[in-house]
Amino acid sequence: MDFHVSLAGRGDLSVRIYRQLRDAVLDGRLRAGERLPPTRELARRLAVSRNTVAVAYDRLTADGFLTGRVGAGTYVSGELPAPKPRTAPSKKGPQPKAVWRSLPAPAAVGPAPVFDFRVGIPDATLFPLDTWRRLLARELRDTAGFAHYAEPGGHPGLRAAIARHVGVSRSVRAGADDVLVTQGAQQALDLLCRVLLEPGDRVAIEEPGYRMAKQLFASHGADVVGVPVDGEGLDVAALPPRTKLVYVTPSHQFPLGTPMSLARRTALLAWAARAGAVVVEDDYDSEFRFSDRPLEPLQSLDRDGRVAYVGSFSKTLLPMLRLGFLIAPASLRDALHHARRLSGWHGDLPAQAALAGFIDEGLFARHLRRATKVYADRHERITATLERVFAGRLSPVPSAAGLHLCALAEDGTDLEPVVARAAAAGAAIQTLSDLCGGFPRQGVVLGYGSIPPAGIDAGLAVLDEAWGSA
Repeated sequence: MDFHVSLAGRGDLSVRIYRQLRDAVLDGRLRAGERLPPTRELARRLAVSRNTVAVAYDRLTADGFLTGRVGAGTYVSGELPAPKPRTAPSKKGPQPKAVWRSLPAPAAVGPAPVFDFRVGIPDATLFPLDTWRRLLARELRDTAGFAHYAEPGGHPGLRAAIARHVGVSRSVRAGADDVLVTQGAQQALDLLCRVLLEPGDRVAIEEPGYRMAKQLFASHGADVVGVPVDGEGLDVAALPPRTKLVYVTPSHQFPLGTPMSLARRTALLAWAARAGAVVVEDDYDSEFRFSDRPLEPLQSLDRDGRVAYVGSFSKTLLPMLRLGFLIAPASLRDALHHARRLSGWHGDLPAQAALAGFIDEGLFARHLRRATKVYADRHERITATLERVFAGRLSPVPSAAGLHLCALAEDGTDLEPVVARAAAAGAAIQTLSDLCGGFPRQGVVLGYGSIPPAGIDAGLAVLDEAWGSA
C-alpha cells in the first residue's frame, strides 16, 4: 500500500522509518495482513538507499511487527495486540457558534434492536431491490450522460416524473421547472432557511413537532416558537406576531398523527397571506393512507404563492437513497437553485435517473400499493393490541396514514423508566419527549415500518411486562 513516511528532522533514517511504521501498526492504521511496499519501491519513493529501508524492515520483523513471505512480500503480522485506543481529541482550537454547541451530540447508529418500533423507518424487505439494481445499472451504462456537472435542480427526468406523480396522487400544482430535487426533506428545509431567514427571524413550528426541523431552524439563527396542536391541527389563532415562516405537517401531524382540518388549512393560508409569511408543508409519509380520502394539500389550496411543499422518498423507499424534493413559489426558484448549487450542486444523478424510470414505469405506484396494504395491517394490529392489552394505560391517537401511531398515557405512569426497561429487553420504543419534548402529555410513538407482525405482538408484550414491573 502507499504508506506515507516523513523523513523530516534529524537522526538515523532507518530508525525514523522503523518508528513510523511501528506506530502505524500499534494504532491500527496498518492492519494485520496488509502488505507493505517492497524495500526497493519504498526506498525509491523516499529517495534513500534500499539498505536503509531494509534495516527498518528487518528490525520490525525481529520485533514481531512484520512477517516475510517468500516470493510474496512483507506483511503486517497477524499476531499483534489490539490497537491502543486513541486519546480523546483536544477541545482546544477554533470553536463553533453557540447554537451548534447547544445542540445534543448526534446519536450513534448501532445495530437494529430485536423489536424495532423506531419512527420513520420503512420496511427494506418491501423494496424491489432487483428492479432498482436493473434501473441503476441501465443508467450507469450511459457514461456520457454523467461526464459533466448538471443543473442544480436535479435530473430533468426525475423533476418531470415527480411533478406528474404529485399532481395525480396529491393534486399538487407543479410543472417540472417547479421541482427541485434534494437529498432528503432535511436538505429542502435547509435550502429554504438559506434563502428566507435572517438571524433573529421568527419561525413557528408545531408543538409537539419534528425536533430535527426545530434544530435546523435554530442553527440558522431563527427565533423558533412552538405553537400548540389540537385535534384539528395547528392552532392558527396562537401564531405569534412577526412570524416569517411556519413549518407544519398537515397530512399526518408529526408525531401525533392527526390531520389538519380543512377549516384550519384555509385559516392558515389566509393568515399567511395577511402576514406575508411562508408556510412550509412537509408531506413526509402521507403516501401511505389506509382510510378516508386525503384532504387537499395546502399547496393545492394556496392562491397567493405562500406554500413551499416538501416531500421525501426516504420514507416511501429506503432511507439510504437520500432523495427528496421541494416545490416552492416561483418567486423563490432562482434563489433556491443558487443555494442548491453552492451547497451541494445536483446530488447523485444516476440514482435520480433510476428513480425517474421507477416512477415513469409505474413501479413506484405499484410499490406504494403493496406497502400500504402491509402497513395498514400493522397499524390495525398495533391499534387493536393497545385497545385490548393497554386499555386504561395508553390511548391511541386516531390516525389514518403514515408509518407510526401515537398513544397517550392515561394512568399517570412515568414512561421514561418503562421504555428504558423495554429497551433493555430488546424493544426500542420512543416517547413523545424523546422525539420532540415540550408536550404536557406523556405518550409513546410506535413506528411499524420495520417490524413484522409477529414482532409487533412480541414487542408490545415486552412493553407490557416492563410496565407491570414499575
